[in-house]
Amino acid sequence: MEKSENHQKLITGFEKLWVWQKSYNLMQEIHKLCKALPESEKFKLRDQIERCSSSVCDNIAEGYTAYYYKEKMKGFYIARKEAGETQNQIRKLSGKKYLGPEQSQNWVEGYEEIIRGINGYIRFIRKKREGKVKKVIH
Repeated sequence: MEKSENHQKLITGFEKLWVWQKSYNLMQEIHKLCKALPESEKFKLRDQIERCSSSVCDNIAEGYTAYYYKEKMKGFYIARKEAGETQNQIRKLSGKKYLGPEQSQNWVEGYEEIIRGINGYIRFIRKKREGKVKKVIH
């Protein structure tokens, strides 16, 4: 993850997760694009895609930092659903010609990678709970 002057050094546990890093970076790209959307989309598509893309990294962080197993899993389940919703919103941006097909496909594939990563982390947590994993690897 590249560091800008405004981005502090990675210090928390969830910031070390590649799925959080990727979802955060994609969210930043989406929010940048949203600034250029017409005013008529402010409370429609713009609001929706900004909220769901933000929710992906928010819920990854929440799931990672949760203490109890069910709360942890809930955070990752919600992050996964929000990633799917973000993919749908990206397709809407593309369908309305606010986003080119190549960029749309790249972002959708990026969120698909995040979904697979979340699924892997969910499996890891389950195995850890069952005592099948001995060491946490980020």
